[in-house]
Amino acid sequence: MTTPSSSSAAQPPICSTMMQMPLSLNHLLERAGTLFASNEIVSRLPDKSLVRHSYGAFYQRTRQLAQALQNLGLQKGERVATLCWNHHAHLECYFGIPAAGGVMHTLNLRLSPEEIAWIANDAQDKVLIIDDVLLPLYQQFAHLYHFEKVIVFPFSGAAVPAPFTDYEQLLASTDTQGFQYAPHAEDDAVSMCYTSGTTGRPKGVVYSHRSTILHTLVGCLGDFWGLKGSDVILPVTPMFHANSWGIPYGAVMMGVKLVFPGPHLHPEDLLDLMTAEPPTLSLGVPTIWMGLIQAFEAAQTTQPGRWKLPAGMRSLVGGAAVPEALIRAFDRHGIWILQGWGMTETSPLCTVSYPKSELKDAPMDERYRRAAMAGVPVPLTELRIRGEDGLDAPWDGQHVGEIQVRGPFITGSYHQVPVSEDKFSADGWLRTGDVASVDALGFVRITDRTKDLIKSGGEWISSVDLENALMAHLDVAEAAVIAIPDPKWSERPLACIVLKPGRAQGQAPRPEDFAAHLLQHGFAKWQVPDRYEFIDAVPRTSTGKFYKLKLRERFPA
Repeated sequence: MTTPSSSSAAQPPICSTMMQMPLSLNHLLERAGTLFASNEIVSRLPDKSLVRHSYGAFYQRTRQLAQALQNLGLQKGERVATLCWNHHAHLECYFGIPAAGGVMHTLNLRLSPEEIAWIANDAQDKVLIIDDVLLPLYQQFAHLYHFEKVIVFPFSGAAVPAPFTDYEQLLASTDTQGFQYAPHAEDDAVSMCYTSGTTGRPKGVVYSHRSTILHTLVGCLGDFWGLKGSDVILPVTPMFHANSWGIPYGAVMMGVKLVFPGPHLHPEDLLDLMTAEPPTLSLGVPTIWMGLIQAFEAAQTTQPGRWKLPAGMRSLVGGAAVPEALIRAFDRHGIWILQGWGMTETSPLCTVSYPKSELKDAPMDERYRRAAMAGVPVPLTELRIRGEDGLDAPWDGQHVGEIQVRGPFITGSYHQVPVSEDKFSADGWLRTGDVASVDALGFVRITDRTKDLIKSGGEWISSVDLENALMAHLDVAEAAVIAIPDPKWSERPLACIVLKPGRAQGQAPRPEDFAAHLLQHGFAKWQVPDRYEFIDAVPRTSTGKFYKLKLRERFPA
């Protein structure tokens, strides 16, 4: 007699009946052209006028770009660099370059000419697509790196000078009859970005069809981007910063109206654009939003009614710690800031501080406190806090350690750089260099970068916590805290203060006023800076983060 166990053992294993289709950006492009042909894409030109396209035009133009690149001899895996602001043609590059089989490499126009040339050489870029308004920047590094082809987008409307190729003429002369997408596997590369390189040479991170699609799907979930077809997105985050945090891919997948700001990122320009084309979702670094809310609130007195902030707009802010004071300021106008944390290496969305259901009845002070944290890990990512003892720190909100992450859209290596223990753990987790704690609800609270922590008398002081508290002071626009050598305590914190506009130096608060303010915010006396310096502006990296190395050079002791 046959027993059940022997019968089941004889059965073949159950396998999936699902089709085997590679994940592909080309699917998003085809979806947009088929389903959302009439939806709008708006771009602000250098003269501040607006040009309107549709997803139907985007679909056609993107395929023309792909065909043109193939006609120029682009081979699979070759890099095509972009040096562009945020606009519709840059979006075409996001999809047209990989559709041709190439890898889009966004160059950061805020870097020095020498740095741009070094990165282009490291990536071995073959073709450059550049805005005409950025040709003066190109001329500064053209002698340092040679592209086989330079294609110029006439962003300003001026004639493209010889010997460059006119982007619009190239597309207009390209027939897509019989166009074929380049064959690919889902792990093939589609784009690459370089890290900011504040502690060494920038390193290339290469994204695949698979990693990009998975990151897009996660981002579109309700607690993160929460994209709906009725949304209007204002991506202030540059498209050369970690692919504008991935939002262009999500917008195309959902057919969402996009409003690109072009090169106009001053607070007044953004407020004009928000008033003319009200967004429901915006993205940017804290610096942008600080300037924007200050300009808006000042105009309430001097020019009432000039601008309208879009009530109910969601705003994803990241790239640096978001002060609680900034979150409160926008909430007064009906706008809720979602803080996100990530890196070029994480595609970049890794955590978002959304209001979890457990907090629905929490007091507003608690909700603000949570909103100022880095947030909760997004799906498909794993996160751990590794202490100095080499063990995982408990999620109790008290123990701190280095954030280490892994997942299908988190890099496992850098372009042409050997894997090293200072960047990846022995068991394959990305070492981020950020120090944090995690509480029982999964909220990550970044306390500092490992290189920016201040060790005073054997105790750690968080520069980020001090900065956030100082920026809650009514007279402070920005604050950056660095460590300076101390003969007794090894290191002590120094606070660099930028006063709000209109505050004359003679009216500035005294150091003891700042100390009292920090003590009221719960800092111990030994944590409070002994020294304060007034500066005109905090130096920033090309990605908008505080460049503390420059401050340490300016204030060595």
